[in-house]
Amino acid sequence: MRKPRIYSKQSLTSGATLALEEGQSVHVARALRMKTDDLLVLFDGRGSEWPAHIRQVDKKAVTVELGERSERNSESPLHIHIGIAISRGDRMDWIIQKATELGVSAITPLRSERSEVKLKGERAEKKLRHWQQIAISACEQSGRNTLPQLGSLTQLSDWAGNVDAKTKYVLHHRASATAEISETPSSIALLIGPEGGLTEAEIASSEQAGFTALALGPRVLRTETAPLAAIAILQARWGDMAEQLYTQPNT
Repeated sequence: MRKPRIYSKQSLTSGATLALEEGQSVHVARALRMKTDDLLVLFDGRGSEWPAHIRQVDKKAVTVELGERSERNSESPLHIHIGIAISRGDRMDWIIQKATELGVSAITPLRSERSEVKLKGERAEKKLRHWQQIAISACEQSGRNTLPQLGSLTQLSDWAGNVDAKTKYVLHHRASATAEISETPSSIALLIGPEGGLTEAEIASSEQAGFTALALGPRVLRTETAPLAAIAILQARWGDMAEQLYTQPNT
């Protein structure tokens, strides 16, 4: 049976006994219905994980004993940073969840000219905390031990002009061609617009900042589909999906 994985912000040390935080305790005891002596895994979001035994379950906290620390690496060698204009409804939730599962290293929500969602102040902070929890849950589910970096809400032009990456793509269906890449990139930045797409001025300014226009085939993809398709393509070409896809079986 697959052991549940729980992210912890606490200091984790091999052999230590600690009480899980309230939200984690409720999840383990009530949602997962785990009992004393059941096994789970704690990870710190920075690459390390610890097997753990549940030693006590009560109404207020779940107490666990940690085993030996290990560094199981499930991170892609390709650093992908997506900058995506915030969208309506649960589209951003979906993108952050699936992008995390696909192995992106960083996600930055962007303000763009056609963004219909206006976030600022406490509302923006609350939304960022919500998105951070979605990324954490996706790591727990997918087996990642490293949380993707979630950037603060940023103006699109500021992100495009300052993001650090060897290769940069701006996704839009009107793109006619892409540049040839002679060597495997170590890092890629992807710029994705909102439901209404990027404006001509935004596309032009991103190209001036070093982005190459990229279209994903002949069909127009929705804003929640385009980044996930692009991430999967890039991981299959240069990331950690490549070996599994292109390794030929022994004959």
